Amino acid sequence: MQLEGKVAVITGAGSGIGLATTRLFVEEGARVIAADISEKGLSQLAGTHGVETVVADVTNESDVDRLIGTAERLGHLDILFNNAGIVDRLVPVAECPDDVWQRVLAVNLYGPFYLSRRALPGMLQRGQGVIINTASVAGLAGARAGVAYTVSKHGLIGLTRNIAATYGSQGIRCVAIAPGAVNTGIGLGGEPSELGLAALNKTTATNPRVGEPIEIARVALFAASDAASFVNGSVLVVDGGWLAA
Repeated sequence: MQLEGKVAVITGAGSGIGLATTRLFVEEGARVIAADISEKGLSQLAGTHGVETVVADVTNESDVDRLIGTAERLGHLDILFNNAGIVDRLVPVAECPDDVWQRVLAVNLYGPFYLSRRALPGMLQRGQGVIINTASVAGLAGARAGVAYTVSKHGLIGLTRNIAATYGSQGIRCVAIAPGAVNTGIGLGGEPSELGLAALNKTTATNPRVGEPIEIARVALFAASDAASFVNGSVLVVDGGWLAA
């Protein structure tokens, strides 16, 4: 029971990595506030002991306040897992419309910023807390996604390192997880750009396999637990060796 007595907020909890992590954290003793924009997705957690579901949009600051407030009413927030994210159809710069750019940045980068900003005061008051951000190998390379997703994940790694460097001495740890290809059903977000797909295809020959959500969830559990007490500001690459090739 590595998370006995801990309270966690997990976004994007209605599917994929978020759903697997919610279930794993509960098994390990945590009380989880599971958030997702999809009420249907959250219905998969209905009746799960130790889980309270909240329909929330991470780009809406009122929803963010309500979500973190729900955790704080339980007494304290120990773990924030910024996992919600969307993709961008592999659209490169010259083809990227404003709505794709703005929406992807809003969900993937602004959302974690809003949530972290709201969660940190309570964590700082208690002198402890863990923030985990789901980044991507696209945050470490240039040809794993379109421009909006790539920039959002590079930015999220920057946010992770800034939080770690600024608040580490006050008991806060912040870690990014950078998954490779994972079987989450998220796809490419629609009909892909031919140019973006061609760039991605140049890299796929070196991808050993597609991972499963539980494999990322186990890394999130490590990052959230006391086993990772000396891990701060790190980017934990979980890609089966894709970037190593």
